[in-house]
Amino acid sequence: MSVTAEIIIAVFILIGMVLSLVSSFGVMRLPDVYTRNHAASKSTTLGVMSTLIGALLFFYHHEGVIHSRILLGIVLIFVTAPVAGHVISRAAYNTGIKLSERSVQDDLKRDK
Repeated sequence: MSVTAEIIIAVFILIGMVLSLVSSFGVMRLPDVYTRNHAASKSTTLGVMSTLIGALLFFYHHEGVIHSRILLGIVLIFVTAPVAGHVISRAAYNTGIKLSERSVQDDLKRDK
């Protein structure tokens, strides 16, 4: 495997690790369910996808084949995680869970 391919693979995996770490800090530190859900769905999606892309590139350069399971994982994470985050936030809003009082504006409240 060439040095350039190893660097690209390492960068994808490192980006995935950093985004997942940022997501975990966001889930612990953010004030309400909506911002926590945003951190969990958006940055974790990108983190997992970056890690899976790094794994896909590693196996492609190491074995010379593209694994369909990794491709399927990338597609499913890309499609389902943001939709699930949106549905969870919408369900939380419709059940009446309050927004944080710090610099959050409820744009949907005036529409009701």
